Amino acid sequence: MTQRALLAVADGVEDIETVTILDVLRRAEVEVVVASIEERRMITCARGSRLTADAMFADVLAQDFDLIALPGGLPGAQRLAEHAPLGDKVRAQAAAGRFFAAICAAPALALQNYGVLRQRRMTCYPALSDRLSGCTFVDEPVVVDGNCITSQGPATAIAFALALVEALCGKARAREVGNAMLVKA
Repeated sequence: MTQRALLAVADGVEDIETVTILDVLRRAEVEVVVASIEERRMITCARGSRLTADAMFADVLAQDFDLIALPGGLPGAQRLAEHAPLGDKVRAQAAAGRFFAAICAAPALALQNYGVLRQRRMTCYPALSDRLSGCTFVDEPVVVDGNCITSQGPATAIAFALALVEALCGKARAREVGNAMLVKA
């Protein structure tokens, strides 16, 4: 059975994180739907890269996904944090025991705002750790706590994406994808 992932995007998301999540998951043959929360499919990332989403977020709202992933970057992570329908979707995902993940600013801004980090071990961009409450910040590149996967930033994007592959497809598949990209395990 093919695993499905939703990658929610907004203007101002981090370029490297967004593309890395998308690319690595697709290398693992995960069906990834990139959904824009903006009023258009074309978004402009934090460093100026333009990305065309596969769908509008409203069009995938009723669909189930094995993973919902949020890239960081500013102001993108803040835009994701303020999007109420996305917050509802992530809360439902967490409550159902399905995977949800965020990197860089998105754990501290979006996941914290959505209330899904309570009593969890997690990480985020270290300078934003002072915005956290009700969870335990761990200064590590990637932290997996049950169905919640978090990471610190652009330099940890490949490790984060491979952790997502491992969660969805298993350790062997993550190792295979990483080896093909010359990632040393």
